[in-house]
Amino acid sequence: MFLIFLRSLVFNVLFYAVLVALAIVALPTFALPPRAMLTVAEWWAKATLFLMRVVCNIKVEFRGTEKIPQGPLVIAAKHQSFWETFVLPGFFNRPIFILKRQLMQIPVFGQFLAKTGMIAIDRNAGVKALLDMTRRARDAVRSGKQLVIFPEGTRRAPGAPPDYKTGFAQIYSSCGVQCLPIALNSGLFWPRRTFMRYPGTLVVEFLDPLPPGLPKDEFLARVQTVIEEATGRIVEAGRKEQEQLIGSAPSYAPSES
Repeated sequence: MFLIFLRSLVFNVLFYAVLVALAIVALPTFALPPRAMLTVAEWWAKATLFLMRVVCNIKVEFRGTEKIPQGPLVIAAKHQSFWETFVLPGFFNRPIFILKRQLMQIPVFGQFLAKTGMIAIDRNAGVKALLDMTRRARDAVRSGKQLVIFPEGTRRAPGAPPDYKTGFAQIYSSCGVQCLPIALNSGLFWPRRTFMRYPGTLVVEFLDPLPPGLPKDEFLARVQTVIEEATGRIVEAGRKEQEQLIGSAPSYAPSES
C-alpha cells in the first residue's frame, strides 16, 4: 500500500503541474471560439490518461464507442469521480455540461467554463430557476450540441444505492432527442475525498441509445436500469481485479455528495 501512496503522490503533483501549465496555454483561447478551449481540455485529458497508466498502473478501457450517435444528443452518465467530468467531453463534437453554480465562481476556472457554454444550476434554486435551466439545455441541444448530464446530480460511491432525479427526465423530454447512457467504474480508481489512486482497469461503457419521445416515467426507469446493471457488472469486475493486484479492494463510503 505504501507504493500506491507514493505513486498517488507523484501522480497528483504531475497532474496539477500539467493543469497549471495548460491553464496558462489556454489563456489566449478566451479570444478564440469555444472549440479552441475545448481542444486544450482534451490535451489535459490525454495527459492525465498517460499519467494514470505510467505512474499509477491504471489502464482505461472505452467500450461501445461505435454506439455514440452523431448530432444533438442527451448523454446520461454514471458519476463516481471527478475523472469523468474532463474525460467524457472528448468523445463529443460540441459538449456542454449542467454543473453546480459554485464551480463557475472559481477564479479563472469558472471563466473557462462560462466561455465553453456550460450551464450552471443552483441546487437550492426555486422552480423558476430550474425551468430556466431546462430551457437553456433544450435550446443548446436543439442548436446541435451534446448535453452531458449526471442524472444523480452528484458523485456516488461504487455500490451506493442509485438516486436518479426526476428533473433529468424533464430535460430529456424537453430536448426531444435520443439519450446515450454511460456506465463506468471510475470511483474504484479515483475516489473522492482522497488523493489516492488505485491500480486496475477503469472501464467506460457506452450503452445502446434510448429513442426520443418516451414517457418520462418509462424513460427514467429504463435509463436507471441499463446504467445500474452495466455499472454493477463492471464495478464487480474491477473489485476482483483490485483484489488480485493489491490483496483487497479499497472500501468506500456508501454515499458521496
